[in-house]
Amino acid sequence: MRAPSALALLLTVPTLSTAFAASAAPADVLTAHRVAELRAVTTAEISPDGTQIAYVLAVPRKPGVDEDGGSWTELHVVDIASGVSRPYVTGKGNVSSPRWTADGKAIAFLQKRGDDKSTALYMIELAGGEARRAEAADESISAFDLHPDGKRVVVVSLEPENAARKAARGKGFTQEIYEEDVRWSKPWVGTLFDEAKPTKLGVEGHVSAAQWNPKGDALALTVAASPLVDDDYMRKQVAIVSAEGQALARIENPGKLGEVAWSPDGARIAIIAAGDRNDPTDGRLMLAPASGGAPVEVLPGLEGDCEAFAWQTPDSMLTVLARGVEVSFEKLALGDLAKVQPKVLVATGGPILTSVSLSSDGLRGAFVANSPTHVPEVYTMAHGEAAPRRLTHSNPGFEKYRLAPQEVVRFKARDGLELEGVLVRPLDEKKGQRYPLILYVHGGPESHHSNGWLTSYGDPAQTAAARGFAVMHTNYRGSTGRGMAFAKSSQADAAGKEFDDLIDAVDHLVATGLVDGTKVAVTGGSYGGYATAWLSTRYSDRIAAGVMFVGISDKISKVGTTDIPDEEFFVHALHRPWEDWTKMLERSPIFYAGQCKTPLLILHGKDDPRVNPGQSREMYRHLKLRSAAPVRLVLYPGEGHGNRKAAARLDYNLRMQQWIEHYLTGPGGTPPAIDLDYADTKVEAK
Repeated sequence: MRAPSALALLLTVPTLSTAFAASAAPADVLTAHRVAELRAVTTAEISPDGTQIAYVLAVPRKPGVDEDGGSWTELHVVDIASGVSRPYVTGKGNVSSPRWTADGKAIAFLQKRGDDKSTALYMIELAGGEARRAEAADESISAFDLHPDGKRVVVVSLEPENAARKAARGKGFTQEIYEEDVRWSKPWVGTLFDEAKPTKLGVEGHVSAAQWNPKGDALALTVAASPLVDDDYMRKQVAIVSAEGQALARIENPGKLGEVAWSPDGARIAIIAAGDRNDPTDGRLMLAPASGGAPVEVLPGLEGDCEAFAWQTPDSMLTVLARGVEVSFEKLALGDLAKVQPKVLVATGGPILTSVSLSSDGLRGAFVANSPTHVPEVYTMAHGEAAPRRLTHSNPGFEKYRLAPQEVVRFKARDGLELEGVLVRPLDEKKGQRYPLILYVHGGPESHHSNGWLTSYGDPAQTAAARGFAVMHTNYRGSTGRGMAFAKSSQADAAGKEFDDLIDAVDHLVATGLVDGTKVAVTGGSYGGYATAWLSTRYSDRIAAGVMFVGISDKISKVGTTDIPDEEFFVHALHRPWEDWTKMLERSPIFYAGQCKTPLLILHGKDDPRVNPGQSREMYRHLKLRSAAPVRLVLYPGEGHGNRKAAARLDYNLRMQQWIEHYLTGPGGTPPAIDLDYADTKVEAK
């Protein structure tokens, strides 16, 4: 059905007293509860000799059973030859940043353990035994790098809190001075397993990462102008300092900055960064001499993005390149930067690689990768092999679930621009039948969908497909993965052609005969939440239901309440609100609230610093005052820009499902019950 009229909404009144419960699902399909249980690999690091891979496994807490919170993270090691994986650090804790010692006999990692008051650096022997604390600071360690001599370490940590302020806070003076009372993060150098505190290096700026050069006499520091988030996004560069902290050089990269790594001979530094200040993403691979200066782009004009890299020799590196919805693995010979010709080692169409780590000889790699049929896992590949090989299976029994077909869809926008996306077709689809559609919109917009694993608490790809829906993921203009020009193609035109692309995707699927154009829902978070609010108001006659998450409703007040106003200006808007108040208002969903007929569910973390929850309150209030469309606002205490805790994630997933089914395949009318039944209902497969 199309979005119902106000009269129809008022005439259809189901009971509000019964708690919602997802209908019993067969045991062989994915549900919100089963998605909440999925374990996934987040990091993989290969040992120097290329025989072992240390990896971090995220283990979700059980909603309603465990103490609520984010996933636990564990340290495991998989033997490449046998494929046997062994747990090293497990249980109720959080492991991060595993790194092998130079001799490959131990693994260093960060964790808060036992009586620790903050996160410290630990080491555990590959042969086994208990982890030992190797270094600690007054505050939590957020990053580290082991010195080539195996005896020293550089750690990154906040400076100690002002003693007077700390004492006052203990007496109840808990006021916060916005953007002034900030804590600076600095590098500290210490000796492993030494009780003496590490020594702070007196460097300028807010440091988020530090790496020794191969000789161990200099450090590459990732430095922002201040601890403010906007500076971390837009004003972060690489500073080269001596081991004692003396400034030596600086890499003058413009705009955003991502991965940084020394060449094996210490002569050059490679970075993934923005091509210029207005580039929406850090997707350009660049090189600079260790003496500093402006970096040189290695693959100028690439219609893709560099996702990850690893040096193989002083004159070559291996790269993971996003090419639209797929990725490739390619080798770059760097002898002459004017003539770099990538050599494809793994072509597009395989698993979606997201990271790469190489052995000391550069002949074997470890990857984190996912596919349409599984969550992120550990993969490996050696020199001469044709493709990466999967090593881990983190969810035993997952094979019992039937997954809906997933395919790449390509179509033309109304202005002729070639677009692509990933479609998950309904499970048990019947030829000739039309199905309801969920249009899932990614955030950013500097992000993109890959043809890999899509389903999460916020993306109903496989769970909705199991319930008879098609789910479309469109890489609208402004998405990443297709190079800088495409990423910039939506700038200064918020909610313009970029969101017209989404309607064009719907029209394409209707034209193929798969989708019922009267039963279309839209959902997404952040910029995807903005798209949801826009389509639910500006294109209300096309949308039967919307689920808006941490989204934007008022472009003017968003600038005044976000922690990244400069990022908004430089890589999206290209103008300030006061330069054209009218345009900013007209690109705000609240401007069209009066014409809204689409039932809209709005959800937001109460502590979101990026998109203030006032954006959701504004959308809710405007619809209440100016529209007869059903609307509901759900706020999550303690959550920020996206839900982190297990209970909030499950609640979100169930409410999204409830709202969309109520209005696309259910009775419609007055909003469904506000209470949910969180029990996991299931039936056995026949």
